Amino acid sequence: MSEEISLAKNTFYLTLASVGQKAIAFFYFALLARLMGVENTGSYFLALAVIMILSAFNDFGLNSVLIREVAKNKNQAKIWLRSVIGIKFITVPLTVFIAFVLPHFLQYNEETTHLIKIATIIMVLDTFSLTFYGALRGLHVLKYEAIGLFIGQLISAIIGSFLLLSGKATLPLLILVLSAGSLWNFIFSGFQVARYLGIKALLPGWILGFRPIKISFAFFLAAVFVKVYSYIDSFILSLKIGEHAVGIYSVAYKLTYAFQFIPLAFIAALYPAMSARSKKISDLKKILIDALWYVMAIGAPIVFGIWALAPEIIDIFYGTDYSASVLPLQILIFVLLFIFLDFPLGALLNATDRQVIKTGIMGATMMVNIVANLFFIPLLGVSGAAVSALISFIFMFAAGWYFVAEITKIKFIELVQLVWRLLLAAIVMAIMVILVKPYLPIFISVIIGALIYLMAVIAFQAVQPEYRRRILGFFNKYEGDSADK
Repeated sequence: MSEEISLAKNTFYLTLASVGQKAIAFFYFALLARLMGVENTGSYFLALAVIMILSAFNDFGLNSVLIREVAKNKNQAKIWLRSVIGIKFITVPLTVFIAFVLPHFLQYNEETTHLIKIATIIMVLDTFSLTFYGALRGLHVLKYEAIGLFIGQLISAIIGSFLLLSGKATLPLLILVLSAGSLWNFIFSGFQVARYLGIKALLPGWILGFRPIKISFAFFLAAVFVKVYSYIDSFILSLKIGEHAVGIYSVAYKLTYAFQFIPLAFIAALYPAMSARSKKISDLKKILIDALWYVMAIGAPIVFGIWALAPEIIDIFYGTDYSASVLPLQILIFVLLFIFLDFPLGALLNATDRQVIKTGIMGATMMVNIVANLFFIPLLGVSGAAVSALISFIFMFAAGWYFVAEITKIKFIELVQLVWRLLLAAIVMAIMVILVKPYLPIFISVIIGALIYLMAVIAFQAVQPEYRRRILGFFNKYEGDSADK
């Protein structure tokens, strides 16, 4: 099987699993939020946010190193895997200790502290299952990760939904339900590794000493930056306002970031194409232009559609208790525009060996996010967290654009010319949806909105014939050359 076909299959597996996971997670969290109430949802989300940040210290960037080194030399897979497991036998207890101490330091209430301690079970199981899946990724075997993650999410959702609908759900039980999915992935991923590398590959080893730690430091910093600027808003909300505010914000947060998976599969194919042409600036610029158009063509209708239907979405899926989530959602959803645009920029920086620049941008974004949250949350409440996120991702995009423009010589006016018709089409769609939604069911409004967007794109000539041919032939054009050879 050619490398290109293998890449396509792996991308398909992960995309399909990601879509399934996000769909299950969306409906499950909506059910949880509706039945458990705002305060309990805030406690639940906060406990998991703490664990998500600490997981970066748990892994220390080792998973990225493992994937890279195994991909380079599959014969060394067992040595690298055992060494990473050995190091995690040191990092995991330290992180668990921090997880037990941190809630007391932050003066969280007894219930939230208890939830965080229970959630360490998830953290421990996940760090090892991700390591096992990392080894399989290095071996270019991704179908088991796709299957495992989907089934794990399904297990948690089925058990959790039963508890919620039967009226037996408590917050500790719901955290334990998540650990059931984590346990499944731990066992399933370990079993697959044993099949490919032998049972001894699961035993800790220290053959490489602390060499993996030295290599992983840049990955570790990047992971910390991402985790902090993704979840620090929940921390600050809990400290400045309370867990009720976290519950209100969690709904807007979950809805917005559920759509991040959309450009991921595209980037999986884009990155090799950019890497292959990293020395050909003109080709690199063409790929970038195609990528920016593609992500904006998908992102613009999602953003403006959710903005227009935010009150109805919140009411239908979460209930009137979360009506205060509407404005934060209408602000926060616009971060997707800049997240989508930043994906191709990040891929280009990484493909041209400028990972240090990208890591620096992420670190600066983290600092901007922290400062903005400290300023805007006391001023605007929950909406302040949404404003802070928007400012942060605008900064991330602007910083990335500055460095990418230096490499490709692309001008900002070219981006404006590229996307303004798409944005105008999305705005027209949003206005029409707002006008018709009082008279129609939401799903009919969505269908009408999609049709109006497509008609507006055609009317505004957002896709010219020459450019349409280039977009439709994107993968063949930029990846087919190497396949033909």
